[in-house]
Amino acid sequence: MDILSLSPLRLGAFAAAALIALCSGPAAAQTLAAIKARDALLCGVSEGIVGFSIETTAGWSGFDVDFCRALSAAVLGDATKVRYVPLNAETRFAALKSGNIDVLSRNSTWTMSREVELKLLFPATTYYDGQGFIVRKARNTTSALELGGANVCVQSNTTTELNLVDFFRANNMMLHRITFSEPSDAIKAYDAGRCDAFTSDVSQLYAVRLALAAPDDHVILPDVISKEPLGPVVRQGDEQWFNIVKWTVFALVNGEELGVASGSIDEALRSERPDVRRFVGTDGNFGEQTGLSRDWAARIIRSVGNYAEIFARNVGDGSRLGIPRGLNELWSDGGILYAPPIR
Repeated sequence: MDILSLSPLRLGAFAAAALIALCSGPAAAQTLAAIKARDALLCGVSEGIVGFSIETTAGWSGFDVDFCRALSAAVLGDATKVRYVPLNAETRFAALKSGNIDVLSRNSTWTMSREVELKLLFPATTYYDGQGFIVRKARNTTSALELGGANVCVQSNTTTELNLVDFFRANNMMLHRITFSEPSDAIKAYDAGRCDAFTSDVSQLYAVRLALAAPDDHVILPDVISKEPLGPVVRQGDEQWFNIVKWTVFALVNGEELGVASGSIDEALRSERPDVRRFVGTDGNFGEQTGLSRDWAARIIRSVGNYAEIFARNVGDGSRLGIPRGLNELWSDGGILYAPPIR
């Protein structure tokens, strides 16, 4: 087509289309290219939640940290090439939007406003959680419905605070809310007796109880007052990176379902099962189609294990927390964990 022959109106439309193409084309591989160029993944994590992301003299560890490692194994072939960026609740999304991190893997709840208003995307859920309460056994409280008029410690500017207000309002209970910008300050206040209860995601309450001065004096109430689908977060506008993060989550789940674990990955590479061969890359080129290697999923499993292994060692029966799998069991085992197949 001769651009000079276009009418001014059609020329304007052509220029607009060209501009869109120029803006959207390079973005499709922007994050992956940046990670490969620096030879490191920038992963945002919490400032310290036992079982999920915690830094010790041995380095970073936890459920969310292992997802960073899995992603690095998929993209760079090395699970150790991660630079961890500790972030609090108020700065986590700004750090992602500004490009200071490539992905956020920090106990963040998937909500509509965070996608629509903040222009972010949650590729998949890694942990199905819900909000609960911890109280002193001496209160003889058996249900959150008995907390009317109680002083409740909570982290401010979070969905946790919004859920707390909604729960008390819906049940016509009086709430004395004591807010803190840092979760550690809220926990200290509760442990010091300033609050009758502390509220957070149930998974975090298990870690909180361990950190209290007298853990056995506290109990986690059975009530779950919200849905908290937790998972990694990425920026909008980079479909390739969105797919890589999403399918890294699905690879961990599919690995468990197929029986492919860190200790059996070599056996899986010799398997004649069609679904296993596609998973480990001996059949098909699914990894290459999204900018990864053919054996991207096998690299993940070899480096960090499948979903069951990650859950058990960080927060499950192989950890100090001992959290039951519950909703995070595979769909075939009574949970709701489900991943599309690689095919």
